[in-house]
Amino acid sequence: MHDSTLPTTGTTAGILQRPYLWVTIGACALVFLAAFESLAVTTIMPVVSRELDGAGLYALAFAGPLATGVIGMVTAGNWSDRRGPALPLYAAVGLFVLGLIIAGTAVSMPMLVSGRLVQGLGGGALTVALYVVVARVYPAALHPGIFAAFSAAWVVPSLVGPFAAGLVAQVLSWHWVFLGVVVLVVPALVMIVPVLRGIDRPAEQGTPPPWAVGRIAWAALAALAVLGLNLSADVTIAGLSAAPALLAAAAVVIALVAVRPLVPRGTLLARRGLPSVILTRGLAGSAFFGAEVYLPYLLIDRYAFAPTFAGLALTAGAVAWAGAAAVQGRLGPRLPHRTAVRTGAALVLLAIVLTLATSALHWSAVVAIAAWIFAGGGMGLLYPRLSVMTLALSTKADEGFNSSAMSIADSLGGALALAATGIVFAAFTTTAESFAGVFALTAVLAVAAVAVAPRVAR
Repeated sequence: MHDSTLPTTGTTAGILQRPYLWVTIGACALVFLAAFESLAVTTIMPVVSRELDGAGLYALAFAGPLATGVIGMVTAGNWSDRRGPALPLYAAVGLFVLGLIIAGTAVSMPMLVSGRLVQGLGGGALTVALYVVVARVYPAALHPGIFAAFSAAWVVPSLVGPFAAGLVAQVLSWHWVFLGVVVLVVPALVMIVPVLRGIDRPAEQGTPPPWAVGRIAWAALAALAVLGLNLSADVTIAGLSAAPALLAAAAVVIALVAVRPLVPRGTLLARRGLPSVILTRGLAGSAFFGAEVYLPYLLIDRYAFAPTFAGLALTAGAVAWAGAAAVQGRLGPRLPHRTAVRTGAALVLLAIVLTLATSALHWSAVVAIAAWIFAGGGMGLLYPRLSVMTLALSTKADEGFNSSAMSIADSLGGALALAATGIVFAAFTTTAESFAGVFALTAVLAVAAVAVAPRVAR
């Protein structure tokens, strides 16, 4: 039953008007803090590793949260379908905070990695639970707006996160990069609590779906495969032996087998409708993030950019992402979903091809930097719309499953792409060839996204 605090679907209020104001601010704050923490850790981890003498666990500190996040996504999705998103959201925030506290008080690298694993579990569950909250609280007409706000909340930390984290680590201590977020997470959750109390539980409308123990087990296997693939990439880069390449291939196969029960039927076959929505999300994200990691590296290594200026290319892409997300949110139904997705995928492909040409043909670095503005704009167009389409093609019985599938596509797609690009980068004898190989691989992924994009509409 709805109570008086829960908005009705007939309202025409905007996401920043009553009765949605506080839940919008709270949800966006949680997304912002999760994104900030992800970017902040990237900045401070070299300092942490040096202080804790943990170079051997450096890669695991990044791969671990990505892996455990998959388990959190599936569990939160199943739990939300059974009982609604309130309890899963509370649990997700609790795990996220616990992980921050463990990492923030770590006195050894194994302790810090343990905190990161717990943090990843909560972070993965948090994303899925928030998507289900959106489905239950906001009318469909407001979904483009709230997902545009989520995109902005995820992108904005890329503008301030690295600098702020470095400043905190320098002035105070790297410990406060973790512990400081704890203080902010609790108020953000409190803003959402009144609405969570009024969300219908599926159990009140009929028999809830059972616990999907099998799906959770597959998620654990997929997480192990992702973790193994990331570690195999690190070993391959070190050039120790040929065996890691076989391990990487096995990990990819295991990951693809394990992911099948975690996504809608027909996803890997690009069936029309929701399966292609999920697949497009994974392909576009893997192409974008797989290339983005190497863009600053290219500017520093080949064009002698200072790290600060190399990072400006990513900042430009982040601004374009936020701007495009805002534009598509304002356009709403005037911009058809299929058009937004196809245009976004094409822009990502164009940007990566231009970056590939820059690295292979020694064009001016300005071309690659300008190209990344197109890439960010493309992601800002397609990511929110794919989120909207996922909820539009879901029912109350499978909102959690489909939301988790979308997040899993992001996580697994990005992890597989990053590991694969790491292997490709190490396979060549010159950096020029390595950069070209990386951008060529991500261009292939972008081509696949463009090919699947038209199939998002039934």
